[in-house]
Amino acid sequence: MSTVNIVDQPNSKFNAFTLFQQSEQQSQRNLALLKQLQTTLDVKELINIFAFEVAKYIDFSGIYFKHPNINATTKDSRQAKAERQFELKLNGQFFGIITYAVNIPISMTNDKVLTELHELLINPLNNAVQYHQAMQLAMQDSLTQLGNRRSFNEQIKRAMAQANRGQTRVGLIFCDLNKFKAVNDSFGHAIGDNVLIHFAKALQQSVRDTDYVFRFGGDEFSIIVTDASKSSLTVIEQRIYHTMSQDILLAKYNVTSSLGLAFMNTVDDVTSFFLRADQALYSQKMNMPQKFNLASKG
Repeated sequence: MSTVNIVDQPNSKFNAFTLFQQSEQQSQRNLALLKQLQTTLDVKELINIFAFEVAKYIDFSGIYFKHPNINATTKDSRQAKAERQFELKLNGQFFGIITYAVNIPISMTNDKVLTELHELLINPLNNAVQYHQAMQLAMQDSLTQLGNRRSFNEQIKRAMAQANRGQTRVGLIFCDLNKFKAVNDSFGHAIGDNVLIHFAKALQQSVRDTDYVFRFGGDEFSIIVTDASKSSLTVIEQRIYHTMSQDILLAKYNVTSSLGLAFMNTVDDVTSFFLRADQALYSQKMNMPQKFNLASKG
């Protein structure tokens, strides 16, 4: 069972000066919490800091924050007999919902305390959400909505570290379009941009949910294949060519692609892995035999 309360927080209604109009104990509590909430712009960390304070007043097994663009959950959250939801508003506009998983009903006194604490939380939370959104945009290619080179650099490090821990393999596929400049020169940049968008969609349709597609810039793209095998890379390669052949726009302008495939091996760092995939792409474009070896782990 869920109960929803609405907490509306105008920016002008609550600030540090109003703290001193409250009791001394409340003021000290609120100032201490505000100080902690200002130490991070990570949404999940904010919710965990907030949960530590809330635990002084209610017995809960989890706290869940849901915003249209991001969700966060306290560490070790689990289900309970009931849920109590508070709808958060900022300047009269819906901001998000914070949900408490509880086994014991929240008293009216503690309900009031929660409402006051939410007023302290919402502005730091708004700052953190805006920071998250800005970082997401900084990691995204504006034309295709794929991850950009910066996003690739971070994801490849994580993928390689996870593969080493789990004794699995990572595959890399580098992709570019053949004679793309000719399309731009002959038909204009608007058509060229549309070709890039269609190619990006073809790549996304050809990979698994666990894989990642990026655009480096121009007509250069890459795919990180997690838990890879020779067969999985071959299947993705075949899917890319097939999906491109079925795309009306790509077929209309006779757009083809070259792909370079490589596996991470145990001695690879990001640079060496990147260079082998790049060399594989160059080899294919030059119509040279591509060496495609499974590196043994160990």
